[in-house]
Amino acid sequence: MKRTYILDTNVILYSPGAIFTFGDNDVIIPEIVLEELDSFKKQKNDLGANARHAARIIDKLRRDGKLNDGVDMPGGGKLRVEMNHHDTEIPLSWDKSKADNRIIQICKALKEQGEDVCLITKDIFERIKADIVGIDVEDFYEKVVPENEEQYTGRIEVYASNEKISEFYHNKFIEVKDVLCYLESQGKYVVPDLYTNQFVIIRCSENPKQTAIGRFDGKKIVNLYYKDNVSLGITARNVGQKFMMEALFTDADKAPLVIVKGPAGTAKTLFSLAVGLQKIMECSYEQYRRILVCRPNITMDEDIGFLPGTEEEKIAPFMRPIFDNLEILVDSDAKQRYKNEKELADKIRELFDRRIITTEAVAYLRGRSIVKNWVIIDEAQNLTPKQVKAIVTRVGEGTKLILIGDPDQIDQPFLDSRSNGLCYASEKMKGSDLCYQVTLNYDECERSPLAHEASKRL
Repeated sequence: MKRTYILDTNVILYSPGAIFTFGDNDVIIPEIVLEELDSFKKQKNDLGANARHAARIIDKLRRDGKLNDGVDMPGGGKLRVEMNHHDTEIPLSWDKSKADNRIIQICKALKEQGEDVCLITKDIFERIKADIVGIDVEDFYEKVVPENEEQYTGRIEVYASNEKISEFYHNKFIEVKDVLCYLESQGKYVVPDLYTNQFVIIRCSENPKQTAIGRFDGKKIVNLYYKDNVSLGITARNVGQKFMMEALFTDADKAPLVIVKGPAGTAKTLFSLAVGLQKIMECSYEQYRRILVCRPNITMDEDIGFLPGTEEEKIAPFMRPIFDNLEILVDSDAKQRYKNEKELADKIRELFDRRIITTEAVAYLRGRSIVKNWVIIDEAQNLTPKQVKAIVTRVGEGTKLILIGDPDQIDQPFLDSRSNGLCYASEKMKGSDLCYQVTLNYDECERSPLAHEASKRL
């Protein structure tokens, strides 16, 4: 049976192409949604761009007929703008002039007329209210990303015999057919299906405490080359950080994209800065020209124009976590580090004055071609899939891009663990020869004993 999908404003602002994703079913846009889209069209951000894009899509479709009657779409369904049903009853306490309530009113009216109605909205409270009055309602995921537990982590645990692990240490590789992983859904051990560049923890089947770690290169599981590297006094303290070290130290021609997910305190930003600084200092700028650090919550959907000063001065408050990490890196002596705060600040300022490190709002990456840069996108979980694609496609020759973030700490409205750009990039890039990625676990938090304890309890 053909369904009728009614789209909320936030769905179209999230993805204007959502209109075309419902196959041969009918799509309805309430007139109040058009009014809300119109209010966004002049904004100089992604919401404004998406509102204008949606307007062009709808304008093109209307040329083939009357929108209030329904116009044909490529997938076989019809697009209709609904302006009626103002008298349909909704709970008396609900303000009918409010957009959310007006949309629900239309849903209820069409359902009472016999249509198989489903409201599509990214607004949790609107989904709750729709459910209250008996309307089927769903979130929208244009880019299919699995639930948290099923998302790609870039690592897997397998088992091998003591003999095979010994061969791995001697030969520096092990065949995939010689390892097994436990498949909970089937309740048995099977030969794993590995993705290229997936990190592997190999446990001895006779003695689980005996382990080895490696990476699947597309043909076999190979030894890690950089897991024990020291970068500006920073060493890996756990398996997840060893995987991260391998990904970061691998040259840009082999791993131009690195994706690191994980909770606070797992040293994602610290390691990314440390390795980048070491690469620049040791290679005298031959490999990378500079470190470029960006954070998406600076100016992707928010204007920073009202802040005084230059671009660097405007975004400085948002870069304080970067400065915190640099304090650790510019002085490796933890006991003496904070005795002279001015000297410490001067060391950090020199990195910026010499343009070894530059900071930039993510919005300003559009249209650029970034060559021979070490680019760190911090808090990447606050990007949309569209924004991630725009950033990754800016990467030029010799540039290494590191996307880091915690999917459990999303601040942007209409994004969650499945719709954010970090997890989208992780799922879409898994198995790519050009991408290394790893998800750090809560028990790999190394910030402090308190941070570790809080990550487990809170």
